[in-house]
Amino acid sequence: MKFVDEITIYVRGGRGGNGCMSFRREKYRPNGGPDGGNGGRGGNVVLKAASNLQSLADFERRQRFAAENGSHGEGNAKNGASGKTTEFCVPCGTLVYDSGSGEGVADLVEEGDSFVAAMGGRGGRGNRVFASSARMAPRFSEKGELGEERSLRLELKLIADIGLIGLPNAGKSSILAALSNAAPKIADYPFTTLSPNLGVLKTYTDAVVLADIPGLTEGASGDKGLGISFLRHIERTRLLLHVLDISARDADAVTRDFRTVRSELEQYDPELGTRPCVVVGNKIDACEDPAVYAELAARFSALGMDFMTASALSGENIPSLAMRIIEFSRAHPRPKGCVRMFADCRVIGIDEMKQGGAKDRVQIISLPGGGFRVLHDRLEKAAERYDLSQSENVARFSSLLRKYRVEELLAEAGAVSGSSVSVGGTEFDFYPDKYGD
Repeated sequence: MKFVDEITIYVRGGRGGNGCMSFRREKYRPNGGPDGGNGGRGGNVVLKAASNLQSLADFERRQRFAAENGSHGEGNAKNGASGKTTEFCVPCGTLVYDSGSGEGVADLVEEGDSFVAAMGGRGGRGNRVFASSARMAPRFSEKGELGEERSLRLELKLIADIGLIGLPNAGKSSILAALSNAAPKIADYPFTTLSPNLGVLKTYTDAVVLADIPGLTEGASGDKGLGISFLRHIERTRLLLHVLDISARDADAVTRDFRTVRSELEQYDPELGTRPCVVVGNKIDACEDPAVYAELAARFSALGMDFMTASALSGENIPSLAMRIIEFSRAHPRPKGCVRMFADCRVIGIDEMKQGGAKDRVQIISLPGGGFRVLHDRLEKAAERYDLSQSENVARFSSLLRKYRVEELLAEAGAVSGSSVSVGGTEFDFYPDKYGD
């Protein structure tokens, strides 16, 4: 399967069902009270982490997700059914960002972690809800709210315990195949591995996930070679296996290879330079000078790092390397992750504070075609929820407009009789009341 670790999707919650305007009409009860039911809530769109996925490739075929709308209310006090939730799975380790603001909204780490990507809209209220001692026969109801909709950027950072790093053709894929059940593509040329491969090192009591990261080159942190496309997959690992090719090479050349990769890691993320690391000298079956082992062991010991030799081809020292990995994993168990939500943060400016806050502020925008647009959270929601084909809803909406002095603000902005005005998704012509005539 093609490996995809970043993609943008569109999600939309279901619209709430409309409330019903109805009056009870039965034999011998011709003037029954209001009995319009409420609309059902729209369904949510939910992302859920699943451990059986290792790529976002499925989203290349489908990138739009919408939940079911709520059902409309009915007479006889029947409420509409809520819309069904649309749930889809993403790999463990998926980060979710709002593609518009770039803000992180969720980190789905463990299997079963979930995140409501788009909320469904509330259902509209039926006319029986508005009945009171002062208004015994309300002849209006509400429409359902639109569901939340937005674009999200999904970014995958693989959940692996051990990361295999090194220059191209160092033998990382061969080491992975020798240690685990993975079957990566292996060939004797650079950049054989073009995407991360995962394998599992299993014992009777342990299961350790290993990730083979495509070969790094000098300048990778600056996006050369395969660039930083896959460096993010090292970030969640607990131990790095730095694989070096020591076949027919002297200690200086091997050390230069190590420093090249180490420098790129630290430029990408300085914290990676402090990550526990085991250096593995691979291809000892082709090394003609055993004295190189002792020289390399001394150099890496001086750096505070473990050094081991192995041969993925012959299997020499592979069991010892596997035991070293198991021992580390037992001593440093991976902590359980959780969904990390980032609360919205909005800074209110001085002008807004003087006006009593953003909720009380009405903005009038002049449109290029000569019309006007009214911006105000409560007014826009009311325009969406009120069914303006019902005369009493028109009166309620007009009362709101007067409360927020919209007519005066439109006149100040240059609106005249017949000007087109939009509030939310509702458009109407402006005909001001003539008070004091």
